[in-house]
Amino acid sequence: MAERGAVNGKAHVAVLGGGLAGITAAIALAEQGNRVTLAEARPRLGGATTSFTRGDLVVDNGQHVFLRCCTAYRGLLARLGVTGSVSLQDRFDVTVLRPGGRATLRRTGLPGPLHMGRALAGYRHLSVSERLRVVPAALAMTALNPARPGPDGKRLGDWLAARGQSERARRVLWDLFTVSSLNVAGDDANLALAATVVKTALLGAKDAADIGIPAVPLGDLHGRAGADLLGRLGAQVRLGAKATAVEALPTGGFLVRLADRGDAAAAKSAAAKSAAANGSDVIRADGVVLAVPPDVAARLAPDSTPDGQSGNGAGQWGELGSSPIVNVHVVYDRRVTRLPFAAAVDSPVQWVFDRTGPSGLRKGQYLAVSLSAADRYVDVPAARLQEEFLRALADLFPATAQAQVVDCFVTRERRATFRQEPGCERLRPQAATALPGLVLAGAWTDTGWPDTMEGAVRSGLNAARELRRSMPGLQARDAVTAEVPA
Repeated sequence: MAERGAVNGKAHVAVLGGGLAGITAAIALAEQGNRVTLAEARPRLGGATTSFTRGDLVVDNGQHVFLRCCTAYRGLLARLGVTGSVSLQDRFDVTVLRPGGRATLRRTGLPGPLHMGRALAGYRHLSVSERLRVVPAALAMTALNPARPGPDGKRLGDWLAARGQSERARRVLWDLFTVSSLNVAGDDANLALAATVVKTALLGAKDAADIGIPAVPLGDLHGRAGADLLGRLGAQVRLGAKATAVEALPTGGFLVRLADRGDAAAAKSAAAKSAAANGSDVIRADGVVLAVPPDVAARLAPDSTPDGQSGNGAGQWGELGSSPIVNVHVVYDRRVTRLPFAAAVDSPVQWVFDRTGPSGLRKGQYLAVSLSAADRYVDVPAARLQEEFLRALADLFPATAQAQVVDCFVTRERRATFRQEPGCERLRPQAATALPGLVLAGAWTDTGWPDTMEGAVRSGLNAARELRRSMPGLQARDAVTAEVPA
């Protein structure tokens, strides 16, 4: 079955991939008056930010937070109508635990970067001399320009060590923010991306680093809310629809070939039922957004234009590599902490989140440990991870001595982000490709941000903007266009 292209003067755009980038691009294009078909291979929207059920428990596949400076992501939440379903701090405040002790990093009301001065001065996990040496390094970072080519080729650890930051300071202070943001071991992080994080969040506006966390499951926050809005906008959402090829037509436009996977969700639509009967499906589109991981985008993108000109430049995308994230989930029979979340040092725990309320748990407490840059853990058997992290949580939360473990399990995202090490920025493509009407989206594209929810949303907006530029016939209502930030 082939879905048609332009109808009644409206361009038809196929968005391939239903993560945050694809959802964002599809919403922006549909709001601009275009026909949109979003095809997602999985049986649900949300991509890397989704949920699943385990008995009566609703489990997020990863622990995702955002900051007040994540303006594009917060704009998406507003469009989805779910701003009330997240909790955003009034003031940056993080408890940093270690076995037998804790410290607090809390900003003041002073303008940035002075707002973090008191927090640093009282940070007891570092000696007084180490705290003092942080100041000139932070000031040096304010003068660093991430957009210049030099920082892209450098390791953060080398840069910090050259500015007096000891191994201890790098592990118990700088790593708190860069490892979770860049998903790579702190010393190995790309200096340009690390500087973007530190300058924007910690050394910029005083409220930039205030932390937001979901108050509902991610599947509701992104996937369900995204599907509902796209339905109201008249877009078609195809679940269980895996794209196998994108072909550029000599007469203009594209054919997107889909393979039916037999997903129950996909069988709900008449189009999918026809696809199941014929073994394949084709979408005829005037434009295509590839909002999929880099290796999938490289495989789907046409090798050349219909007139035989150069290929899509996808060869370098595979060089971006990937980094894993591992989560250890623990359900206790009683509450063991009042903290909504905390960081940890001198412990295998990096960050731990209280997910009791959003999970639907009625009794006890559910803690989720998030491990970024988890290369050393991604292949470790679950039983060994459970043993190590139950012991580590006991060292951080003494109340676990009186608690019983009701459940403990592990989730793994082997390709959670691209590998944000030196040299990665030169490999990230722009939204545009060699083919007008074929654009890229995804946090791995060149957004100027790390591979985060904010980067994913910005990439979707970039894709919609590039389609407007390369397709003169694309609808672009002035009111909506003004809402899409540069």
